[in-house]
Amino acid sequence: MMHWFEGPLAAFDTETTGVDVEQDRIVSAALVAQDTTGGRVRTTRWLVNPGIAVPAGATEIHGLTDDHLQRNGRWPAPVMDEVARSLAESCATGRPLVVMNAPFDLTLLDRELKRHRASSLAGYLADVPLRVVDPRVLDKHLDRYRKGRRTLKDLCELYGIPLDGAHDAAADATASLELVRAICRRFSSRLERLSPAELHTLQAGWHAAQARGLEAWFARSGTPEAVDQAWPLRPRPEVPAAAA
Repeated sequence: MMHWFEGPLAAFDTETTGVDVEQDRIVSAALVAQDTTGGRVRTTRWLVNPGIAVPAGATEIHGLTDDHLQRNGRWPAPVMDEVARSLAESCATGRPLVVMNAPFDLTLLDRELKRHRASSLAGYLADVPLRVVDPRVLDKHLDRYRKGRRTLKDLCELYGIPLDGAHDAAADATASLELVRAICRRFSSRLERLSPAELHTLQAGWHAAQARGLEAWFARSGTPEAVDQAWPLRPRPEVPAAAA
C-alpha cells in the first residue's frame, strides 16, 4: 500500500519585502501540486506589486526589483484573493499542504488578506480542513540532536533534493514538496502509521516545544528573545482598547 507521503501533495511558498509578518508584504507566491512521487508538477505563480518600496536587502535575496514589480506585478487585492481561494480549493481535495516554516508564509498571507480584503485565511478555508506538513518542524523533531542550520537549502543538501533557483517561490515550493517525501521516507517507521490530520496536530506540539527550547537557548546566551509557539498560523495581535 502506498503511503500518503508518496501520493498527492501541494506546496506553497512566498517571497516578500522582509521578515516581519505584521508589516512586510508578499511580492511573489507559488502553489505547486504533484499527484504522486515523480509525477508532473503543476505550478501556479503570482507576481505582486506590493505598493511599497522593496528593500535592497530583500531584492538581493529574491532578485525582484521595484521596477520589475511595478511593470509586471499585479495589485495585491485580487492576487491575495486568488491565492487564498487556490489554497482552499487544494485543501478541499484532502491534499496535504507543504509549507516550509509555515508560521511565516501562512501568517503573512493572513495579514495580507486582512490588509487588502478585510478578510482572513480562516475565512477562506471556512470548513475546509487544513493539513499542513512543515519540513522544518519534521526534521527538527525527528533528528533533533543533529547540529547545524535547518534552512531549506541546508535540508535539501542533507536529503539530496535539488534546489534550482533558490528564493524563487515556485522553486522553493517544489523543493519543499520533495523534501517532505524524502524526510518521511527516511523516518517512515515513525510516520507511516500517522494520517496527515494526525501529523498536523502533532506538529503543533512539536513546534511549540521547539520554540520553548530556542527561547531557553536565547536566555542562556544572554540575549533573551520571545519565540512564538503558534503553528501553523500565528494569531493576530490584540488591538489595544481605545482610551476612554
